[in-house]
Amino acid sequence: MVMPALPPIVLKKIKTKGRLFVVSGPSGCGKTTLCEKLLKQNLGLVRSVSVTTREARGTEQHKKDYIYTSTADFKHQLGKGLFLEYAQVFGNYYGTPKRFIENKLERGKDVLLNIDVQGAAQIKRKSKDAVLVFILPPSIQELKRRLLGRLTDTKAQIRKRLTIARTELTAINSYDYYVINGNLKAAAEELKHIIMASRRRIL
Repeated sequence: MVMPALPPIVLKKIKTKGRLFVVSGPSGCGKTTLCEKLLKQNLGLVRSVSVTTREARGTEQHKKDYIYTSTADFKHQLGKGLFLEYAQVFGNYYGTPKRFIENKLERGKDVLLNIDVQGAAQIKRKSKDAVLVFILPPSIQELKRRLLGRLTDTKAQIRKRLTIARTELTAINSYDYYVINGNLKAAAEELKHIIMASRRRIL
């Protein structure tokens, strides 16, 4: 970030460190797709890649979509305090590498973090400067349709995801912004505007 030639009293209120943007919401709400669209727009966002113990799905790639590891290795990293946040979701562990995030923020880079609601709650407690955005589905019925369309879960798993989604929706009050993902293009534009405006927030 190029700093303007302004008085010190002004400059110290302007962000010099990077900002952490957390995008989360129920499984199937479209948060991953929205984040991917943002990252393609050259907004200067750095994507954080989560560590997980689950198996790769479809065309997912190691170190690109997730860093895949064993449960034993994940717990070893957890014990050493290497995660900024972590959660166990549907029997699998997910965690955000702490060192990567801290290094990017210190260098003035804005980081985009796509995580579940449990993880977002941990970030909320630890980082007062993080910007949290909740992605809402237009309806529970549409959320169910999307989960069925992914063809990655059994009907029993989808029922469980919908039950958890109803609980996760009540966490919206902990977030700074929300975006309703009914139309993907419109939702991506809203998310972009939130990020651009948050970059100019006075510290």
